[in-house]
Formats: sequence, C-alpha cells, structure tokens
Amino acid sequence: MRSMWKGSLSFGLVNIPVRMYTATQSRDIRFKQLHSVCHTPIKYEKVCPSCHRAVDSSEIVRGYQYETGRYVLFDEEELEAFTQQRSHTIDILRFVELSEIDPIYYEKTYYLEPADTGTKAYTLLQEALRLSGKIAVAKMTIRSKSSLGVVRVYEGLLVLETIFYPDEIRDHTQLVPAQAAVDERELQMALSLIQSLTEPFRPQDYQDDRRLGLEELIEAKIRGREVVSVEPEADTLPTLDLLAALQASLQAQQGKQGPEVRH
Repeated sequence: MRSMWKGSLSFGLVNIPVRMYTATQSRDIRFKQLHSVCHTPIKYEKVCPSCHRAVDSSEIVRGYQYETGRYVLFDEEELEAFTQQRSHTIDILRFVELSEIDPIYYEKTYYLEPADTGTKAYTLLQEALRLSGKIAVAKMTIRSKSSLGVVRVYEGLLVLETIFYPDEIRDHTQLVPAQAAVDERELQMALSLIQSLTEPFRPQDYQDDRRLGLEELIEAKIRGREVVSVEPEADTLPTLDLLAALQASLQAQQGKQGPEVRH
C-alpha cells in the first residue's frame, strides 16, 4: 500500500510524524464506450456549441454561473489567492464524544501510520483516545483544499475521517416529516421484528451481488474468447521530550481558560 501523504499529527505541542493511506476504494466495474464499427475507445473533446469547433485549453476561462446564462469570470491569478497552501500538518483542535457527530457528516476515511520517530507519541495518543472514549476534531489541507476531520482509533490504528462542513449538509426542513398516528400494537410488532433481526454487525456477511455477477460474466466472456483487440496509441526529525511537550500544552490550555476561581 502506497502512502498518499506524509506529515505530522499535531497534538498540543506534540507533533507525531505519520503517513496517510486511503482506507477505502470503490470496487465498481467501469465500462469504456467503444465505437461499434472498430471497437476503438471513444474520445471526448471540449467543443464550443456557439463556434461549432473544438476549443484549445488556452482559450478556456473559469466562470461562475450566478443565474441562468449569466456568468462572472475569473482568471487563474484571482483563484490562486484562495488556494490553500500545501500543509503537512493535521492540527487537532479539540476532543468530543463520538456520539455527538451524526454519520451524515462523514465523508472519507484514511489510515494514519506512525513514521520515523513518532511511534511513542502515536501510541500515547491512541491509548489516551481509547481510554477517554473521545475522538479528536482536526483541520488539515488535502490537495489544496482545507478539510475538517476527526481522528479516532480503529483496529489498532489511528484513522482520519474527513467530514463535511455544516453548510455542506443540505437543509432538510422543507421536507415533510411523517404525521400519521402510530397504532400501539403495530409499534410493538415492529419492535419485536427489530429485536428478532438484531445481531452483531459482521461485514463479511454482505457483498455486492451485482459486481460479483458482472465479474463472473466478464470471466466467462474471456474464457469464451468473446474479446476484441485495439492497437494502443503511441504515446530526519529531532528527538521529542514527550512529557514536557504535554505539560506545556496543558499549561497553555489552562492559561487560555483563565485562573481557577476558588470558593
């Protein structure tokens, strides 16, 4: 497995060197569109429907459609001012309960592996999260985009889950909620059905039947030689005093909260 990002996980004044790996992948089967006459893959050109010709990339500008058929234009220099500088740090902002974040916020998962001299600090954060039952809210820049995420423990590893910003969750208040009266006997029967179907989650019990069926059909076609051929086109970190860094982080946080009030 090849890492997609290398940097550090910032925990107060502690910086934990980590490598990031994509934790999930789509297994959907993708098909190419071929010309039925010669079975050559179809190409897609950028064409201007007004000028009726293909457009070179040097002629293309960015535009934002603010109403139907009307655009404001931007050049690359204007957009670069809003491009996030490449960052190599995942900054932990605070800690929350896992139950406080609804699953609708979760977007994509990444494994975080300790790198270089970070094993001790990595293990410490992992154990602290496990014992506290908390997850860490963090901010980072991935592919020039500022992202919000949470760091949690999964199967002996720290994982980063990118999450949507609140304004990226679509408003549901215009949808009409259920208003029908609930019959008590029907409710009890529904609860009994839920109870009868309740069991521990075993991921291995579930599979993508459509994809598996397509894979079998593809293999059968290959074995039956129902294939066509087309000629390809030419074409080192310093040693960290972990305890001191943690103490300094705690003192700094207490200083932000102000002096303790004594009664």
